[in-house]
Amino acid sequence: MVFGFKIHLIINDKGEILNSMFTPENVDDREPLKRGKFLENIKGKLCADKGYIGQALFENLFLNGIQLFTKVKNNMKNTLMSIAGKILLRKRALIETVNDELKNIAQIEHSRHRSFNNFIANS
Repeated sequence: MVFGFKIHLIINDKGEILNSMFTPENVDDREPLKRGKFLENIKGKLCADKGYIGQALFENLFLNGIQLFTKVKNNMKNTLMSIAGKILLRKRALIETVNDELKNIAQIEHSRHRSFNNFIANS
């Protein structure tokens, strides 16, 4: 059973939301990027967290004019990245700020409960 959801956001460098999508919490983070509508009219550089890492996804986005930037996981080989790419990854704080604002404005509570029984026991 799925009790929660994830929100996936695409924002610009000013923090303005360009697109959003809700998925159940058990859906892979990369799934929305595989769907055409979510990335409609998006081109250029896309900065994402480690949940979006995947070679096939990277190649597919690249063929569609999108360059995906993520930090590497601890068990991955470190690849060369341009200075511009490293600076872009620092902008990830902007998306975290937008997420935090949405949680506060919409009064969405972040919960890590994976089951109803765990939710009841820890509420």
